[in-house]
Amino acid sequence: MAEPSRHATIFDVARLAGVSHQTVSRVLNDLPNVRPATKARVDEAIKQLRYVPSPAARTLVTKRSRTIGLIATGGTEFGPSSSVLHFNAAARDARWSVFTANMVDSDPGSARAAVEGFLRQNVEGIAVISAREGVTDIVAGMELSVPLVALHATPRAGMVTVGVDQYAGARAATAHLIGLGHRRIGHLAGPPDAIDARERERGWRDELATAGLVAQVVGTGDWTPTSGYALGRQLDDEVTAVFAANDQMALGLMHSLTERGLRVPLDFSVVGFDDIPEAEHLSPPLTTVRQDFEQVGRTLLATLLDHVNGEPPGPVPPSVPELILRDSTATANAERLARRRVDVP
Repeated sequence: MAEPSRHATIFDVARLAGVSHQTVSRVLNDLPNVRPATKARVDEAIKQLRYVPSPAARTLVTKRSRTIGLIATGGTEFGPSSSVLHFNAAARDARWSVFTANMVDSDPGSARAAVEGFLRQNVEGIAVISAREGVTDIVAGMELSVPLVALHATPRAGMVTVGVDQYAGARAATAHLIGLGHRRIGHLAGPPDAIDARERERGWRDELATAGLVAQVVGTGDWTPTSGYALGRQLDDEVTAVFAANDQMALGLMHSLTERGLRVPLDFSVVGFDDIPEAEHLSPPLTTVRQDFEQVGRTLLATLLDHVNGEPPGPVPPSVPELILRDSTATANAERLARRRVDVP
């Protein structure tokens, strides 16, 4: 086995693989007419030598940078951060480099500066993963010389988008609670400027309307367990179930219900959204709506690269999330619920 070197060159890779340096270059740049067995030898040599190709040299040879820009907002929120993680993993697998601009909020100046910085780096495309509407609007409104693809809950005219059908997921969560016999189903909403939050609330409202039930918003949170806990303290005793806009707020809500002497799910049913890793380990395990964030990140990258490579994609159908049934929901019991309203101050 060859001794790894931090400064291996394309010629070192060629010698180890038993090919010409031109063949190595073709493999690095995903050019055609390289036999699979030859490509496998080159890939193995690159791995053994820990060879890192020079972006500048690659650009001179191919006239392409093989770099893309990614604007990401949402901080540590599970959904956006998971999509960013899998987008970057997919880019590495495809041998593309990613310049990432992480933004805490939707400041227009920061978004424009990020895009301008990407263009100075000669990126071939830009992706946006944002929990807030504003950032996508800002970037879409700029005159870009490279393709743009955004993660967005709903299709947008004039823009290629990839997304998850948040609306359908919310309807499935609400339908589940209706099917259990609940008639006073509250919603713990997410921030009003969050695209996904608005779609989840819309799905909840429409599903209740279809069943002839009245919509009652418990309150608006900020995605955190703390906000779910605070809103749970104010919960109307007539409400018997809540669909929370994300799992973290559902977690805080369940904590608050327990402090009030209410048992989940015997006295109260709770459904979340996202299926965070902790959801199945809560007490009780949380019924929730699962999004496939790996699929989202990889689809976003593949769609952008198709666009970059001269194959502008048509509309990308949103993926449909899956309702995961666990132990935080149960059949509504009229006698028990009536007793609960008497017992709980």
